[in-house]
Amino acid sequence: MRVVIQRVSKASVEVENNITAKIDTGILVLLGVEHADSEEDASWLCKKIANLRIFDDENGVMNRSLIEVDGEVIVVSQFTLHAATKKGNRPSYIKAAKPETAIPLYEYFVRNLETEINKPVQTGKFGAMMDVHLTNSGPVTILIDSKNKE
Repeated sequence: MRVVIQRVSKASVEVENNITAKIDTGILVLLGVEHADSEEDASWLCKKIANLRIFDDENGVMNRSLIEVDGEVIVVSQFTLHAATKKGNRPSYIKAAKPETAIPLYEYFVRNLETEINKPVQTGKFGAMMDVHLTNSGPVTILIDSKNKE
C-alpha cells in the first residue's frame, strides 16, 4: 500500500459536481492499493498516519499528531500511485489491485483509520472521476509505502 499524505488547512472532493467530502485542518490521504497488499499493511499505515507528528506545536515545530490536533481526514483512492514508468511514456498500472481486491482493503483502511483517530473519516468515491481540491499547509507532503517501511 502506498499513501501520499498532505497536511491541509482545507480540502474537498467533488464527484459529478457534488461535494462528497470537505474538511478543514487535517490531512488528505491519497491511497493506492496493490495486489500484494493485506489488512496488515492497512493497519500499519493507519497507526503510522494517526500518530505521525506533522502538525505544529505552540513553538511552530512539527511535534503534534493528527490525534493531538483533533484533525480531520479525507481518504481518496488513487490507483495511479502504483504507476510503473520505467518503460516507454505510457505508465503501466499492472501492480495496482483490481477492484475486487482493492475495494475491501480501501474500506478496511477507512474503518481502521476511524478507529485510530476515534472520529469519522471522509472519502471520495472509489473508482470515480474526482476533483480533489486542497490547500497544502506548509507545504507538508509525505510518501509512505507499507512494503518499504522507512
